[in-house]
Amino acid sequence: MVGHFQEFEDEYLETMYEFYESDSEARVRTGQLASRLGVSPASATEMVQRLAQRGFLDYIPYKGAMLTQDGLVHGRKMKRRHRLAEVLLEVLPYEGNAHETACRLEHAIDDDLEVALSALVGPEAVDPSGRPIPEPTADIALRLPSTVQSLSLSQLADGQEGTLAAIILPGAAVEILRGEGIGIGTLVVKKANQLWHDDMLLMTLSTEWMDRIFVKIHKE
Repeated sequence: MVGHFQEFEDEYLETMYEFYESDSEARVRTGQLASRLGVSPASATEMVQRLAQRGFLDYIPYKGAMLTQDGLVHGRKMKRRHRLAEVLLEVLPYEGNAHETACRLEHAIDDDLEVALSALVGPEAVDPSGRPIPEPTADIALRLPSTVQSLSLSQLADGQEGTLAAIILPGAAVEILRGEGIGIGTLVVKKANQLWHDDMLLMTLSTEWMDRIFVKIHKE
């Protein structure tokens, strides 16, 4: 029960952050929040009061609520994890309802997984709808090397090299790559749709595989 209730709180703060993205100075009325979340106004008012007592919201009856600094940090973190989850689902690719699935996944993303996903998508990524992914909190940012960027092989410039960091392909495909000496940690050079290592051709890849294999590069 505690876990589920925490998820409800997360959803409210994440939704408050959506309103904050639209207008950082506006107060959000409980009716607006209830409509956005699909709950009754009474339920929204009860949760808003609870979150205000916990220091996440600044709430004035009949005028609405705003995120406090603590609430802003938490709401931004949840929205960041939601949009990271949507990017991951797009890369897989996922054929179900990506938004609803991301709503469930965001609660399962811990700090370690957020760091891994952040490294995968890079610091300037947007979600599948083109919305920017919020900045990481300070503790996560400290764990992200500023001089390393992750790109898919499709995004890698011709002749550019990188270290393989993630292979989002079925197990059988991963085994085929391993059989050709291609695995996590391999330093490769992209030439058109080919992978080279030490002046030796490793493999010619399809566009689909190029989209789902990621490398780390060191930025200048």
